[in-house]
Amino acid sequence: MESTEKIWLSQYPDEIPARLHYEQKNLAQLFEEAVQKDPKKSAIYFLGKKMTFSQLHQDSLKLSSYLIKLGLKRGDRVAIMLPNCPQAVISFYAVLLAGGVVVQTNPLYTERELEYQLNDSEATMIIALDLLYPRVVKMKALTKIKHVVITSIQDYLPFPKNIIYPFIQRKQQKISVDVSHTETTHLFKRIINESSPAVCNAEGISDEDIAILQYTGGTTGFPKGVMLTHKNLVANATMCSHWLYRCRHGEEKVLGIIPFFHVYGLTTVLVLSVLQNYEMVLLPKFDAKTTLKTIHKQQPTLFPGAPTIYIALLNHPGLAKYNLSSIDSCMSGSAPLPVEVQEQFEKLTGGKLVEGYGLTESSPVTHANFLWKERIPGSIGVPWPDTDAKILSFETGKEAAVSEVGEIAVKGPQVMKGYWKQPEETEAVMRDGWLLTGDVGYMDDKGYFYVVDRKKDIIIAGGYNIYPREVEEVLYEHEKIQEAVVVGVPDPYRGETVKAYIVLKNGVRCTEEELNEFSRKYLAAYKVPRLYEFRNELPKTAVGKILRRALIDEENEKHKKAT
Repeated sequence: MESTEKIWLSQYPDEIPARLHYEQKNLAQLFEEAVQKDPKKSAIYFLGKKMTFSQLHQDSLKLSSYLIKLGLKRGDRVAIMLPNCPQAVISFYAVLLAGGVVVQTNPLYTERELEYQLNDSEATMIIALDLLYPRVVKMKALTKIKHVVITSIQDYLPFPKNIIYPFIQRKQQKISVDVSHTETTHLFKRIINESSPAVCNAEGISDEDIAILQYTGGTTGFPKGVMLTHKNLVANATMCSHWLYRCRHGEEKVLGIIPFFHVYGLTTVLVLSVLQNYEMVLLPKFDAKTTLKTIHKQQPTLFPGAPTIYIALLNHPGLAKYNLSSIDSCMSGSAPLPVEVQEQFEKLTGGKLVEGYGLTESSPVTHANFLWKERIPGSIGVPWPDTDAKILSFETGKEAAVSEVGEIAVKGPQVMKGYWKQPEETEAVMRDGWLLTGDVGYMDDKGYFYVVDRKKDIIIAGGYNIYPREVEEVLYEHEKIQEAVVVGVPDPYRGETVKAYIVLKNGVRCTEEELNEFSRKYLAAYKVPRLYEFRNELPKTAVGKILRRALIDEENEKHKKAT
């Protein structure tokens, strides 16, 4: 099943090698090496608080020592349920320093989702935010969780913000949580203040061992735990550093908005920053105004993001007040990047914004456009170093011809070990090291790849295959549209028909007739949306990816009730 030729390598600039050297060490060892290189270098900036690599290391060792005393053994799973903050970085490395496995957990999970993930991963400890304590403490009776470590945002805020924060929290969240230190509930701040740093316990951990369980929902069924090894994450971060070949070791600032509980944020912000001794500028959640202020004041140079984040910034009413010229390089992921958004953001910042592609199962990046060489708008670019990719024909299952649409398959050192405790699911997507992505696309004669759509998202209307992304690209070109998503909805005549959900820019009005007329100029008649629904906002994941599946489920439910 090897691909015949990596024709994309001819597009590579001289600065990017086709093959790379990867350190055969685990993430904890590489963290310690980064600390030794420049211990006094700032590792984290968080809402006014700075931490050096040395301070980050000391706090990580203290927490690691404490977890070992609580009974954490090599290979044990520890859930981390935190937003982007210093404690998230400390906890990540503390677990790895102890030889454990991190279970990334979304703070937005409901009790049901949390119970499922903790039981599936068999985690015995969880590190969480104080606001989540009422939800988390219930898990002791429902899962194998024995110990809960609780922290607050204020624990790593500078004076006087740490004093003021509880009052702001009470006012904004309308909740006040009082947690006491007990035999099974442990306060993060007290652990750091009273513990002594231990020696790294990860010496015997191989780079082939599991570093994290990253849960992915897919479109159906229960979430699956993706087993990502130390090697997977190190390889992907190393690829990323070579792709960003103009970035200087130890001199960049990375804006950390994409959550670490999403592997995209974990790899492109947390792991990359530690390997390259960059400073992470962390924000616990995305807010357009706060993000603009942070860029203006802290002047980050790297900005991994998602299309909805860039769109929100471009449409903020106070945008003109902020200087974003420090932004040099942006990699957009998690969803297709509209060409209009790319062009506007580059004009605004003077930096480069390119689209990348990947999956949780590939740590996550497999393809990207070049930042400083030819890139093709609408393309996901070319495979990264040491990464192979091909299009599999729907008809034959073999490698498709150039420009033929089929399923994208990828292979490389960043591809997962498999799904946790699900050999059949693993077998369904893995073929001789190749990962079947479930995404529909094609490759052009230069080796650039294009995603047409998710295999399961294709709309079949009146016998025609309609790819939502193609319709969305047209809608994004309309000057009044801020966000758009297209889905197939049940139709008694056509089987399915095209429906567009639209979020308009602030203060504008637009009609269905206007959009219909606009769409017909650029799309074949059968692709033009038959239905439009205007909304104030669209459902999204924590990383800003529009939840197309939620809208489809909503439409199917409406259809059931109507029939």
